[in-house]
Amino acid sequence: MLSIISSFGPFVRQYIIVIIADLSLFTSGLGLAWTSPMLVKLADETNPVYETPITGTEASLIVSLAVIGSVTSNFLAAYLVDKLGRKKSILLSSIPRICCYLMHYLATAAWMNYVARILGGFSDGISYSIVPMYASEIASKEIRGALGTLFQIFSAFGILLMMTVGPFMDYYTLNMLCLVLCVVTVVPILFIPDSPYFLHKHGNKNEAIEVLTFLRPSESEVKEEILEYEMEEEVTDMTIKELCKTANLPILKVIAITVGIGVGSQITGFNALALFLQTILASTNSSVSPEIASVIIGVIQLVGSFFTASIIDRFGRKPILSTSIIGVTIGMIGLGTFFYKTSDGDVYGFWNYLPLISIILADFSFSSGVGCLMFPLMAELFDGRSRAIGMSFGVISCFTATFILTISFSSLVNAIGPAFTYWLFSINCVLYFVFILVFVPETKGKTFAEIQVLLGVRPAEQKKCEKEPFREIM
Repeated sequence: MLSIISSFGPFVRQYIIVIIADLSLFTSGLGLAWTSPMLVKLADETNPVYETPITGTEASLIVSLAVIGSVTSNFLAAYLVDKLGRKKSILLSSIPRICCYLMHYLATAAWMNYVARILGGFSDGISYSIVPMYASEIASKEIRGALGTLFQIFSAFGILLMMTVGPFMDYYTLNMLCLVLCVVTVVPILFIPDSPYFLHKHGNKNEAIEVLTFLRPSESEVKEEILEYEMEEEVTDMTIKELCKTANLPILKVIAITVGIGVGSQITGFNALALFLQTILASTNSSVSPEIASVIIGVIQLVGSFFTASIIDRFGRKPILSTSIIGVTIGMIGLGTFFYKTSDGDVYGFWNYLPLISIILADFSFSSGVGCLMFPLMAELFDGRSRAIGMSFGVISCFTATFILTISFSSLVNAIGPAFTYWLFSINCVLYFVFILVFVPETKGKTFAEIQVLLGVRPAEQKKCEKEPFREIM
């Protein structure tokens, strides 16, 4: 396969390799949207999948238990990525995902879907930690932003497929389709190279140089990158034990920013919309079909992902993130206003379409900003030795917040009403917007070494890099 890829230019080679790695996120996208059509089928009283329809509590568990799997796998991902490598870890993540859809297919009771969702979440936790990390280490700095956001496009493809065919296929056929796709998409990953940083770190220096020569447009870029690797050669990978022992304040600061990015992305309430989409649309009692609306929203999410990939390396991370949050805020305000208005009775005309318009706005805004950027941005904020542990903290915080959000969403709506729930999310969006403006650094066009200097993590090594001439390394 690499011989075929070599016929293209270096930037195209990088795109092809990252796209192949991102196939694992396509199947994750299927899982993210799985609950939207499936909860409706599982709760159907006229044609239940099991002997009896699932209850509201069982539905909440099916939604939220995937997050438990994601959280538990993240520190394992930090271990695997530095022991086995990025490529082998991505391959390994496919095993629980395949088991997930096999168990969905064989399920005869709710508990079997609980286990399946935990397995799927376990796989997602590894993929969302490692694939953005792999992409950031494969990419040249000029296109690192675009390559980093491609994973969201593939996730959106998976979501769109589930939204499109899920409502119109029966439970067993749909799960078999997902199982086949999981098997098929893992095969090309066998043929891509591992991260050059990992190869160099583990003593395969000649192979690392070969991979970089294959990926980079010039010999000088290869030399510069190998020099950065060599300066990290005597530094061991960061562990939780070392982090607690040394109390490395600059790295703790970066971890705090990463946790803020992860938690903030969830308190906006977007995933409550995504995971309970058809249920929310059905509750609006509008004339718009929930099945058709879910397809429209899936298309919008995909378009948003493509949009960001095309502009990120032109406008930078912070402007896109902050604009994204403004859109989500307006969408949440619109949803709250709709439910407040309908508390007085039926609605007509424009009000009938307000929930769909609001969800589309929130969906496009989140998908074209926070959804695309948060994981690649987390990977950019750390140097090689702390990237695995740093990504684990970021992804765990994100998935933990997702779990709390999804498990409490129905109770929150019942306690304060849907209108005040969505208005609460809009207030959270404003707080997240302020956090991005004040604390999140701009990483556009910077090397990893330059980002570490900006964050105050390793200034001495950067000065050495600037003063020391290139050695003969090739």
